[in-house]
Amino acid sequence: MSAASEFARATHDTRARMGMWVFLASEIMFFGPVFFAYVYGRHTWTQAFEAASRSTDLVCGTLNTALLLTSSACVAAALLLAERNARTQARRALDCVIVLGAAFLLIKSYEYGQDWHEHLVPGPHFHVDQATDQAAAQLFYFIYFFATLLHALHMIIGLALMLYCRCHLKHDSGHTAVRRLEICGLYWHFVDIVWIFLFPALYLAGRAS
Repeated sequence: MSAASEFARATHDTRARMGMWVFLASEIMFFGPVFFAYVYGRHTWTQAFEAASRSTDLVCGTLNTALLLTSSACVAAALLLAERNARTQARRALDCVIVLGAAFLLIKSYEYGQDWHEHLVPGPHFHVDQATDQAAAQLFYFIYFFATLLHALHMIIGLALMLYCRCHLKHDSGHTAVRRLEICGLYWHFVDIVWIFLFPALYLAGRAS
């Protein structure tokens, strides 16, 4: 490859990375107001928010956190393997990512079902034991459902991107497939980081007090 071609490719890679970072920065605009609302609510209605937090399913939340942390490690491994041209192993690592991501969504769906059964979905039948202010507790769960559903939507997009990258690793042996995985991997890591912030805020904060 000529020096000019190498420079052009490096420039394109840099622009692609910067484009993804700019996109991820804009994605913070979706989650930023949610975290602000949570912090304001917890400061204003501390007792109700703590009681509502204690009613979340800690087992499901912890298991999902472990799944996402493992999936991020698998994405990093897939990229490393792809860069070493170990495409078969890279695809297997992406298979693990896809399975872990799908398991996360299944567990979250089960958790939503439990929330419905226990009357934790905001509405006329909503009730949280030990919460002195049911309206404030309901606000907590409104934030909880909005934040976790928004995160789940991003997870679905991330799974689609991982499937896309896996297909290209199988059929495209060029540099482009590896860089595509790198860019999509940034998105996956972003989604995982969002959950790392959501987990302690929604599941742990009330139990720590």
